[in-house]
Amino acid sequence: MPNALAAEKSPYLLQHADNPVQWLPWGEAAFAKARAEDKPIFLSIGYSTCHWCHVMAHESFENEAIAALLNTHFVPVKVDREERPDVDKVYMTYVQALTGHGGWPLSAWLTPELKPFFGGTYFPPDDRHGRAGFPAILRAIAKGWSDERPKLVAEAERMVGSLRDHQAQRVTADDGPLGEAAGEVFEKCFDQLHRGFDGENGGFGGAPKFPRASNLNFLFRCAEVQGVESELGREAIRLATVTLQKMAGGGIHDHVGGGFHRYAVDADWFVPHFEKMLYDQAQITVNLLDAHLATGDERFAWVARGILDYVLRDLTHPAGGFYSAEDADSPLPEGGGHAEGAFYVWTQAELDSVLGADAAFCCAHFGIKAGGNVPPAQDPHGEFTGKNILRQVQSLAVTAQAHGLGPEAAADKLATLLERLRAVRAQRPRPLLDDKIITAWNGLMISACARAAVTSADCLADKRPFYRDAAEKAARFIRRELYDEARVVLYRNYRDGRGANEGFAEDYAYLIAGLLDLYEATFAVEWLQWADRLQTTMDRLFFDEEQGGYFNSAAGDPAIILRLKEDYDGAEPTPGSVAAANLLRLAALRPDEARRERARRTLVASRTVWGQSPTALPEMLCVLERWLEPPRQVVLAGNPLTAEFQAMVAVCRERLGPRRALLAADGGAGQRWLGEKNAALAAMEPQGGRVTAYVCEDFTCQAPVTTPEELRRLLWPKTE
Repeated sequence: MPNALAAEKSPYLLQHADNPVQWLPWGEAAFAKARAEDKPIFLSIGYSTCHWCHVMAHESFENEAIAALLNTHFVPVKVDREERPDVDKVYMTYVQALTGHGGWPLSAWLTPELKPFFGGTYFPPDDRHGRAGFPAILRAIAKGWSDERPKLVAEAERMVGSLRDHQAQRVTADDGPLGEAAGEVFEKCFDQLHRGFDGENGGFGGAPKFPRASNLNFLFRCAEVQGVESELGREAIRLATVTLQKMAGGGIHDHVGGGFHRYAVDADWFVPHFEKMLYDQAQITVNLLDAHLATGDERFAWVARGILDYVLRDLTHPAGGFYSAEDADSPLPEGGGHAEGAFYVWTQAELDSVLGADAAFCCAHFGIKAGGNVPPAQDPHGEFTGKNILRQVQSLAVTAQAHGLGPEAAADKLATLLERLRAVRAQRPRPLLDDKIITAWNGLMISACARAAVTSADCLADKRPFYRDAAEKAARFIRRELYDEARVVLYRNYRDGRGANEGFAEDYAYLIAGLLDLYEATFAVEWLQWADRLQTTMDRLFFDEEQGGYFNSAAGDPAIILRLKEDYDGAEPTPGSVAAANLLRLAALRPDEARRERARRTLVASRTVWGQSPTALPEMLCVLERWLEPPRQVVLAGNPLTAEFQAMVAVCRERLGPRRALLAADGGAGQRWLGEKNAALAAMEPQGGRVTAYVCEDFTCQAPVTTPEELRRLLWPKTE
């Protein structure tokens, strides 16, 4: 008989609705039960595409004997970390402090007052290698709760106090101008990345390897600040682009269907954990577009095109929002259960059958072997025996030469072969789709689509209108389904209707950034207006007026024992990093010292972290660089729909350089609204009937110009 999770909307919670464990969702009903029955809570946090969450579910939560232990001695509670990142942050911080590591599934035992006293991540179903298995741990904790409860409660109180003190210690007193620290910390961050760079495989450090977009964003910003032709600028671009090239060639890249998997278990990006997350697709797309901008190499844009094709084809709701993820595991084509990566891997016999005489070309290019190409050391469960993960093992030029083809013919052949493989693969059972629509991740994807819609890459020219439409359609979906206009409040997620949880700091920060990018792709002032309103709400709900920075969650939730701030730009940037950048972008519309001061206080609040460990917050360092520079704007006066206007826009986007707000004085509603914020904008108009550019710094403008050549000389004087 289904448990209480059957009434939930989360795909992750629904995966556990038929467990014999009597799960309850996070909420007062579970807390009241724990108090009434005087039992500790067993809290299990995961997400629908988490491989080890599936493993623990199969081994333990589907086991009747283990379920009986949980049901008898605890109140079992399930949380989808993607629905409740605030809950996850509190107890993940605890587990990391307790054990020195984290991850999912997260397992924590709480008092009925929600204070943790023991925790970990994955626990096996039996004792192994001298370590207690899950049942033994459950029995020991149950006995401890019965016989030595005061010790457990005291431990819970101690840990909560310790977490509170730790957060307070990481807040910086306002102890001096930021400019004095900026040069040193930038150099230190670059040096740490340079020393950690894997010169052979790209990326930073060893296995496992995760895409971390904020590292690459920082390197591209270094190149902007130092100049792309400077020694440091060239080296920063090299580190970033080699990483992207190696990722694009590796098994972490889905060569057949586009997009990137979550991470690689090895150092050379070969064997991935196969889940695909929307936030990775969005951020890697932006990295690739920056790489194209820095180098002019169209290959980066082609990989970005593949990601966007995948997202628009497989991760997009018919009404416009973007879905969250696809699972690592998928049903075996021949039946008999699930296996990680089953949807993605190939035997050589399959490729021979599908491609015929062309199989040799494909196999040579992607390192296909008759016995499989995954080393046993990287396949501990034997799931890839006899199978192959596609990985580019040689350049296309080498493959072309070996098969007597020219470069263009080889590229066309490869594209045709991959399309044939995609058509065949589409007949396989697909991985589970997590069709939640999360506001924050949609904000990231709106940014990616908006950036792609204005790229200078030739290979994306035919797609730009589709990317622009996709970004606008997603923004309208969020506004329609996940926004309370009367209260100016966002909601977190949608699945068959709006979820119950209001938005968290990341939902506001990422969506505001997406809307600012969308404005610069469309010049539709509605997106700028909405971003402006949402920033006011974000500041009201999440800004720490006492110490600066942004809390993850709003005040007033009794189920959150400790309001925390993110202080690590990991798989996603911290809300504070993105919010501070948004504040500066909005402050570039008009002289706005209040927003600039809030951005400064956000930088200062995390100064201890980025001062001691710059690579913890590379995204925040990008904001530091921006805060130290004067606000810069380019205002284009004219009709944004004309080719003449777009030609001027293209000049602004043709290379890496100083960050500038790009605004349209369109003679209509957009200019009227901007003019209310900044009277100077109201007076800007085309000169002599031509689209006119006003290049401004710190709200002082140079003489207007009316040709792309004149604008280029103003924007890029060192390269003309």
